[in-house]
Amino acid sequence: MNRKLFLRYSAVGAAGLSMPLVTQASPGNATDQRSAAGTVKITDVKGYQLAKAHFVKIETNEGISGWGESDGANRKFSTEYLEKGLKKYIVGKDPFDSEEIWQECYLKGLESGIGGLHPGTLAGVDNALWDLKGKVLGLPAHKLLGGNGLDKIRVYGSYGRNQGGRYETPAEMAKRAADFVSQGYKAVKARMQIRQENVNPYPDDIFECTKEIRAAIGDDIKLFIDFNNGYTPAQAVVMGKRLYEHFNIAALEEPVFQQDYTGLRQVVDSLDIPVMAGEHEYNKWMMKDLITIGNVDVINADVIKCGGITDCRKTAAIAHAFGKQIMVHNAKPTLATAASLNLLASIPNGARFQEYAGKRVSQGYGPLLDLFENYFEFEDGYLKVPSNPGLGLIVNEKAVEKNRIG
Repeated sequence: MNRKLFLRYSAVGAAGLSMPLVTQASPGNATDQRSAAGTVKITDVKGYQLAKAHFVKIETNEGISGWGESDGANRKFSTEYLEKGLKKYIVGKDPFDSEEIWQECYLKGLESGIGGLHPGTLAGVDNALWDLKGKVLGLPAHKLLGGNGLDKIRVYGSYGRNQGGRYETPAEMAKRAADFVSQGYKAVKARMQIRQENVNPYPDDIFECTKEIRAAIGDDIKLFIDFNNGYTPAQAVVMGKRLYEHFNIAALEEPVFQQDYTGLRQVVDSLDIPVMAGEHEYNKWMMKDLITIGNVDVINADVIKCGGITDCRKTAAIAHAFGKQIMVHNAKPTLATAASLNLLASIPNGARFQEYAGKRVSQGYGPLLDLFENYFEFEDGYLKVPSNPGLGLIVNEKAVEKNRIG
């Protein structure tokens, strides 16, 4: 790394430790930026298994690193897959050739599976590349992607009913929804977590849960209900209509089994409210089928499941052509949230809502928040879009190493 670059990034790094997430770092000298962009090469890719997440770090010959988050559902295997499966297609490359890296990694790894581990790990790599490129140029990722002018994104408080194998009562569900509202959230999503293995549950208290939630949050708060793939199409229509007529729910998510696009279309055509889906689609081709066959109204793309920011941007373009909006699915209050905010701040068809579960300290996410030198700024139902270089979160690398499991 040349002396001017070293001094510039040392200054940015030192300043970043004391600045909030929304403070814009100086881009520095344009000549230095062009120089760094032309000479930087990837020297290593590392995976970090943590208690509730999986991070990816990309190192370069210029001493600048990028951090991304991959699908935490496969965190026990992601580091090994990264090391033995994808690394050889990444090391030695120019990080600004991220399209080439994505294509080679994705196509060479297809035999590992179309969903889950393969696209989820690649998502971590891709998100880290956007973080890295932003840091090299001194710009937030959404500016590199083509900013849409938004400086804040509305969020809805999202929470699940299944707590360690025990399903919360309707009263407990209502209490948690009311807690989000007391914090300033203007919308709430209750994830009923029925799942396909318990399809068409009996006895079924989803109506009672929704009734208690609506009573607790009042009529002015938007209420989304997620069936989590829990009904057959006909029963999903019956329950969806009941919830809309009695409690004015604003949208219904994943009413049927995630691979049943024709059944999903039946629900969409039968309801008078928006239907959302997309968290179980792992690439733009699956998203295309979700749109053209399932015809859902809102696409909940996930930047740590669906190939990272790069492929989610392509999904957004397809959705835009069909008049659909992107809301993003996001269950992680860490680098995944940062990547999601940057995505929504760079596309024309964002639904201006992002799923956000808050700091989720009660669900074991507290220690993860200590891995960053800064955090998101929440105010009146909005998260401010990051303005620091890259994805916006400043990783405390010593803390990550200390909390690393594998």
